[in-house]
Amino acid sequence: MRHLRFLRYLDEVARCRSIRGAAQRLNVTPSALNRRIMDIEAELDAKLLERRARGVQLTAAGEVFVRYIREQLSDAERMREQLEDLRGLKRGTVKIACSQAVAHDFLPRQIGLFRARYPLVGFEVAVADHERAIALLASYEVDLVLVFRAPFIGRLRPLMTVPQRLVALLPAGHPLLERPKLRLADCTGFPLALPERTTGGRQMIEEFIARSGLRLSVAAESNSFELLRGLVAQCGMISFQIQIGALPPAMPAGIVVRALDERDLNAADLVLGQLRDRNLPLAGAQFAEHLATGLKTLGG
Repeated sequence: MRHLRFLRYLDEVARCRSIRGAAQRLNVTPSALNRRIMDIEAELDAKLLERRARGVQLTAAGEVFVRYIREQLSDAERMREQLEDLRGLKRGTVKIACSQAVAHDFLPRQIGLFRARYPLVGFEVAVADHERAIALLASYEVDLVLVFRAPFIGRLRPLMTVPQRLVALLPAGHPLLERPKLRLADCTGFPLALPERTTGGRQMIEEFIARSGLRLSVAAESNSFELLRGLVAQCGMISFQIQIGALPPAMPAGIVVRALDERDLNAADLVLGQLRDRNLPLAGAQFAEHLATGLKTLGG
């Protein structure tokens, strides 16, 4: 399968957007790498790269060919894992992009349970907002996504969906804890710690604000859910999270969870998905089944 090595060369150049940078990562000389790419261009009779003073850019033909490369590399990896499975090795790598809400507790717990059965399977996990996660899936950089409010693309095949509501995270002793369920209007006048605007939960809150005209006091914003929980526990702020990210094992001491009234925010789906018409590597397919079972238990 020597030809796959040359395909990986061009794939690495596309990711680095630099022949020199890709050469360093591949441990080859830039001149040798450039010659290999020129050989591929000559064979295809198509220019794949625009060579510029500061890096390279894929041409339209290059975009098409890199997509083909990633499909071929993915199929080769799946075939290799199937051969290893026939030998009883159960090797493989699961590549998944996930929302922060599942990164602290749910996904690590599921990985641990899975590796107890298949200890030779490794994981590459990208924690990303829902739009970035779908982009990683579409570019074949991951095999699976587990994201909240996944944006629609025709190539996405949902394997499992679980409705999730936003809940409020409050510090112990907060006056709003006297109420069993909160309205967003109850939170006016209190300092809030909100996730950045690329996250599904923040977008739901912004949509409600746009409809209602409610004014909230945002004291802090962050792309780190870990930091947001710290601001609740240490600074007395209020934050928000979807249910799966606010399960008791995920909550540090000093934080109390309260449901939000359904009249303010509807539920939205947490989606486990893959690309449509794509055969997953064996390890990815097995982990997808495992995750679906775990999500079904959560939903039940």
